[in-house]
Amino acid sequence: MVRTDGQTDVVVVGAGIAGLACAADLEAAGLRVQVLEASDGVGGRMRSDRVDGFVIDRGFQVFNTAYPQVRRRLRLRDLRLRPFTPGVQVHTGTEKIALYDPMRRPDALGGLCRQSVMSTRDVVALGSMSVRDMLLPASMLKRRGERTTLSALRRAGFSEAFIEDVLRPFVSGIFLEDELETSSRVFHLVWRSMLRGTLCLPTDGIEAVPRMLADGLSDATLRLETPVAQLTDCGVMTAAGTLVSARAVVVAAGPQTAAALLPHMDVPDYRSVTTYYHAMAPSPLNEPVLLVDAQRRFLNTCVISEVVPSYAPAHRALVATSVLGAEAPGREVTVRRALSDVYGTDTSAWDLVAVRSITHALPVMAPPHSLSRSSRVGSGRYVCGDHRTTGSVQGAMASGARAAREVVRDLA
Repeated sequence: MVRTDGQTDVVVVGAGIAGLACAADLEAAGLRVQVLEASDGVGGRMRSDRVDGFVIDRGFQVFNTAYPQVRRRLRLRDLRLRPFTPGVQVHTGTEKIALYDPMRRPDALGGLCRQSVMSTRDVVALGSMSVRDMLLPASMLKRRGERTTLSALRRAGFSEAFIEDVLRPFVSGIFLEDELETSSRVFHLVWRSMLRGTLCLPTDGIEAVPRMLADGLSDATLRLETPVAQLTDCGVMTAAGTLVSARAVVVAAGPQTAAALLPHMDVPDYRSVTTYYHAMAPSPLNEPVLLVDAQRRFLNTCVISEVVPSYAPAHRALVATSVLGAEAPGREVTVRRALSDVYGTDTSAWDLVAVRSITHALPVMAPPHSLSRSSRVGSGRYVCGDHRTTGSVQGAMASGARAAREVVRDLA
């Protein structure tokens, strides 16, 4: 057994964005911190791979500039963000219909009112809900009555046709569930953030976000490829048999690891998602826009190299398509067939570059859902992650920030 020098105040288990945010705040408070990460890099689910010249994020992800934690912690200019078109295209089965944000694309307002999938009633309901969610303080949205997202959309006045053909397929891709059972409070907060911010991707892949957080930590704070086997009375024991002593331990690992290290802690169920990455030439759609399918054969698809050209080699295009659940035999063939219909082209020659299945992609957030939970789970024991708040970058970072505040308060 190897013992450290005892100079660590807090051990943070896991270098996802929750753990990195927590570690940054702990260091800012003057505490000595060790971040122990089991894998070979930071980011948790926010990782990017390089495959045959393509940038492959581990599951389709978008980055929202409106989140308060994002604005507080990250130098957005240095991420070299590339935006999506503000809106969505819906494949109805016979045509693709563009539904763009008229506040950012005023030229789209006339077309919005003429869409066959959108009645005057739906235009009014969408405008009313969007103005309210965008202008009301977040604290007021958090205090509103809670119901399912489906119930909230009906209550807002949308027609059943618009909910089924547009809102259900679009929102399903946000929360990774197609029953619209996510808490209405979570939905309105996310809707608010999309209206107030820009959906985009970093030029170097989604992994650039956690890397920037990690670069802000002190030297020697982060230790990669150091899995933790168990918590001890005075710190943690690594899988290599090293005892790292600390006054407090924050478990910021994924749900499975967190449940193993803290067996009495409640961990919610999680949604899973699989993303298929196909390459082709030329690009099947020359616009950085998200496409959804009214027939719900997949969650969403986009030519991700139209958003960030460096995601693909020169003269090649990269399409990312996500579906609910884990990978299954024959599923890629079914997806490829649906993409042929949606993009209006033969996809049989498209190259399958990568498949990424994320088992624990987002926590289930059905009502009643607590928007923030204390990190304390025992004496000197804390936990943070999106399962303690909301399944988002904002939620993960906010949970890490809360854990840091409670550790600092308790150690003081």
